[in-house]
Amino acid sequence: MRGRAIKLSASRRLVGDLMKFSIGVPRVTVQRKMNISALLAARTAQPVRPSWTVLFLKAYALLAQELPDLRRAYVKFPTPRLYEYSGNVASIAHEREYEGERIVLLSLIRAPEKRSITELQTLIEAARSRPVMEVKEFRRILKFAHLPGPIRWLVMWLGLNLGRQRPRFFGTFQFSVYSGLGAESLNPLTPLTTLLNYGPIDDDGTVTVRIHYDHRVMDGANVARALDRLENILNGEVTGELKGLAQTGANPGTTALRTAT
Repeated sequence: MRGRAIKLSASRRLVGDLMKFSIGVPRVTVQRKMNISALLAARTAQPVRPSWTVLFLKAYALLAQELPDLRRAYVKFPTPRLYEYSGNVASIAHEREYEGERIVLLSLIRAPEKRSITELQTLIEAARSRPVMEVKEFRRILKFAHLPGPIRWLVMWLGLNLGRQRPRFFGTFQFSVYSGLGAESLNPLTPLTTLLNYGPIDDDGTVTVRIHYDHRVMDGANVARALDRLENILNGEVTGELKGLAQTGANPGTTALRTAT
């Protein structure tokens, strides 16, 4: 059967490059069914609701700041070792439309654990709504995608294996969620140490949350304990900050987000 050849777009080349480096990571998944009814109630009470992405991002950043394992990376240059970072840089996946194609692009947020829910909401909204080429990370990576393959792979290998430079280009953890579409990813790939995602949130606040982690860096029992602590942070510190916004009348976003995920 005859068909047609379709040239790889810049975004599809980027996905291929990321998969090239992600496949070699011995990734394992630990999941926990959580009850975040306290956070759900606090979010529902907001006149303008922050996205679930922002709330989970803030909670995971606080968790990673508390647990050094989540801030470590396995690097190979000059010799294989673990490298521990003093803070977090979140890598957030966004679906955007670019040149007639739906593509996935990554934005970086430095020190999300030190930012307020309001500030995180503003940053996420900007990455989701501003023209693609006006977002620094998007513009840089799409330009990078036009380089020849061998050059891209060398630069990416160095970026992932030079300990001090890795967060600057890739972040320290990744966040990718499809729950707003009523679906969830069971086996996402990333070259980073951890990737957090979660499924649809039920009306009673029940949700399945997963940490996909590099087994060279940590073990499953540590991740299981981390998920237990994450549930406490969601219902504790993050819920407390949300309630504080309601009391002060602060707006957690720049646009109405009642249907945001």
